[in-house]
Amino acid sequence: MSLKLQISEDMKNAMRAKDSARLGTIRLLQAAIKQREVDERIELDDSAVIAVIEKMLKQRRDSIAAYESANRNDLADIEKFEVTVLQTYLPQQLTEDEIKQILETVVTETAASGIKDMSKVMAAIKPLVAGRADMGKISGLIKTRLG
Repeated sequence: MSLKLQISEDMKNAMRAKDSARLGTIRLLQAAIKQREVDERIELDDSAVIAVIEKMLKQRRDSIAAYESANRNDLADIEKFEVTVLQTYLPQQLTEDEIKQILETVVTETAASGIKDMSKVMAAIKPLVAGRADMGKISGLIKTRLG
């Protein structure tokens, strides 16, 4: 089953269960997917849907940090719930060891020797970990490894 169909089915199930919080998050996700399809005049495949989900997750994480710094834990809790719902549509996340192993392979393949080669390493590693790891975390690991 494609990811878009899974999201649609989950929306129907949330409606039947009268789970308004989950339903709201799923509707936001469907709206973001539809917006991208209309803007680019394309039909999104699973990898493009994952990219939309990752963008939404980044927005939610930024909002959580902002709300917590402003002592608005009520709003931060809503965003945290949305993060948990959105994460259910991502593929199985990589472990720290798996990420480090992929990083070492990419550094060897690209012959990266210093921090100046970071963009080369990022470009090579991104397709390997897309949707399965936080790119901010990957960036930090690359800086540590090359720096």
